[in-house]
Amino acid sequence: MSDLPPAVQAAVKEQSKGATIRGLSKETEKGKTIYEVQLSKNGHGKDVSMDSSGRVVEVEEEVSLGSIPEAARNAIRKSAGSGKILKVEAVSAGSGTPDAYEAQVLKAGERSEVRVAPDGSPKPEED
Repeated sequence: MSDLPPAVQAAVKEQSKGATIRGLSKETEKGKTIYEVQLSKNGHGKDVSMDSSGRVVEVEEEVSLGSIPEAARNAIRKSAGSGKILKVEAVSAGSGTPDAYEAQVLKAGERSEVRVAPDGSPKPEED
């Protein structure tokens, strides 16, 4: 934590209220540095990514499959087919309103990820 820029430290403290910090990471991609805090809150995982100014750029929060919009739920089930849905996350760009849902799927011993929009349409990860 002490290695993080002060603005990121403040954002981590704010985002982790009522949660347990499981880990911190720093990633640089295409010249942009992103910090991520992995949290556990009420038995669910929550990952918060922020830039070096402490601005939240993405939140991934574990949710139940039954709690997401029906169209997204049906698209995930269809994509998983006979595979097992291991985990579902609501993904938002820091606004709190999910703009995508990601599911980890285990099929024939292989793990994969399905990402869909709330309306069930495919939603590729953005760069």
